[in-house]
Amino acid sequence: MAASFLLVARSSPLNRCLLLRHLRLFAQEDVVRAHHRYCCATAMAAGPAKPEEKLSPLSSTVGADSLTSTAEKMLESMEPRKDNGMDDPDYRKWKDKEEEISRDIEPIVTLAKEILHSKKYLDGEHLSIEDERAVVEKLLAYHPHSEDKIGCGLDSIIVDRHPQFRQSRCLFVVRTDGLWIDFSYQKCLRSYIRLKYPSYAERFIQEHYKRGSG
Repeated sequence: MAASFLLVARSSPLNRCLLLRHLRLFAQEDVVRAHHRYCCATAMAAGPAKPEEKLSPLSSTVGADSLTSTAEKMLESMEPRKDNGMDDPDYRKWKDKEEEISRDIEPIVTLAKEILHSKKYLDGEHLSIEDERAVVEKLLAYHPHSEDKIGCGLDSIIVDRHPQFRQSRCLFVVRTDGLWIDFSYQKCLRSYIRLKYPSYAERFIQEHYKRGSG
C-alpha cells in the first residue's frame, strides 16, 4: 500500500492531483465518523436530550483541513528537489564564463543583426566605413576561411539576399576583381570564441549557436 502511494505521488501532476483529492475525501469521511462517534457517546453520557436542545452542527472543516494539510506536506516532500547547480563550483565557473563571453560578443552580434534584419541597409547596399571596419576586424578576420573569402583583395562589404535562400540576407565580400562571396557572421563568431575561450567554447557554441553556414 505504501509503495503504491509513493508510486502514484511521484507520477504525473494529474495523478498527484487526483491522489490529493481522494485524501481530502478520506479525511472528511474520517472526521465525520469521529464526530458521529463523539456525539453518540456524549448523548449517551448526558441522557435523553431536551426537546429544545440540538446537537451542534458538524464542524468538520478544521479537522479535514488539518488532515489535508498533512497530506499536502507529504506530497510536497515526495516532489524531487530542483537543483539549479549553483552549489557546484564548476557550474558557477561555467555560468560566470558564459556571461563573460556573452558580454564580449554582444556589441558585434547586435551590429550584425541590425545590418541584416533592419532597414538600415537595402539589398545590395555597401556598408558604411565605420560598420565595414567593425565587420572586417571583428568578424571576417576570424572566419576559418577568411583568406579564401578575400582572395585577391577586399574592396568592400555589402548586404544582400542569400544566393540559395532568397528569404534571408547575408554579408558579402566584394573582391577587387569584382566577384562577390558570402560569409556567415555566426561562423566568424564561433571561430573567435574557440580562439579566445578554448576551454568553454564548445559548450557555449552548443547552447547558443547550433547551426551556421559558410
